[in-house]
Amino acid sequence: MSLKCAIQLGIPDAIHGHGPNPMPLSLLVSTLQLHSNKTQFIYRLMRLLTHSGFFVVQEEGYILTNSSRLLLKNNPCAVSPFLLSMLDSTIVEPWQFLSTWFQTDDRTPFETAHGKPFWEYMGNMPKDGDAFNAGMASDARLVMSVLLEKHKDVFEGVGSVVDVGGGTGTMAKAIAKAFPQIECSVLDLPQVVADLKTDIPNFKYVQGDMFNAIPPADALLLKWILHDWSDEECVKILKNCKAAITSNDYKGKVMVIDMVVGNKKEEDSMETQLFFDMLMMTLPGGKEREETEWVELIKEAGFSTYKIFPIMGIRSLIEIYP
Repeated sequence: MSLKCAIQLGIPDAIHGHGPNPMPLSLLVSTLQLHSNKTQFIYRLMRLLTHSGFFVVQEEGYILTNSSRLLLKNNPCAVSPFLLSMLDSTIVEPWQFLSTWFQTDDRTPFETAHGKPFWEYMGNMPKDGDAFNAGMASDARLVMSVLLEKHKDVFEGVGSVVDVGGGTGTMAKAIAKAFPQIECSVLDLPQVVADLKTDIPNFKYVQGDMFNAIPPADALLLKWILHDWSDEECVKILKNCKAAITSNDYKGKVMVIDMVVGNKKEEDSMETQLFFDMLMMTLPGGKEREETEWVELIKEAGFSTYKIFPIMGIRSLIEIYP
């Protein structure tokens, strides 16, 4: 919440706008739009965020770190929309109902708090849905920048890609621009993509439901999709994926970007993965999975082999082959 406050006040951008020299506290306070009674408290906020590694004190002034640079508005890989969406009151409130949920037959604490499942609620509340979509898009830009910089070879020999549940198309657009020879599509529900337009020649939106059918392609991309759903629902999605990459003489692959719990040995990464697992339990009713759990899903869906590549911190790319 302290970090959310700093973003909303514009502190990272204020320090960045000051230039290469450290920004003194007095100048930071005068730059922000604060009530005169509250200027004395900024030091305490900055003390915490400095201790947490978001800022550094140098020559009695503040400078940015790699973490706070990811919060700048003009950073194409900014994650501040994701952070703000995850700390929105709609998302935070279900945590207050966690113990109550354990004593009811509600599917998720989110449903206990709001009376509707997560996806239904987001679809009916445009403001909350827009904030959530903006958060997912910001995360997609960051992931895609890493994927295209360090793992571009995963698209070698691929003629067509469908981004399954790809929302407004951040991932697929990046692929289409980086590889003009690849035909890229986004499959999502009509209420998500029906009114969206594009001027990218090798990119299009497809209305549909991944639980019913997925368009044929050389490669299917599922970024942060399967962790939203139960094992049974994941198997259904993966079976539709297999049908899509093996129809019309296709012999393609499924590219899943998700967490493999325990795949990274660093303690802080493991803790973050476990936090995300609790988040999945609390909001949509999904889960983060260990490799053995992924293997069970892959086999049950009828696939033969897979490969796991850790791509960035807590997440991995899982390539699945028929």
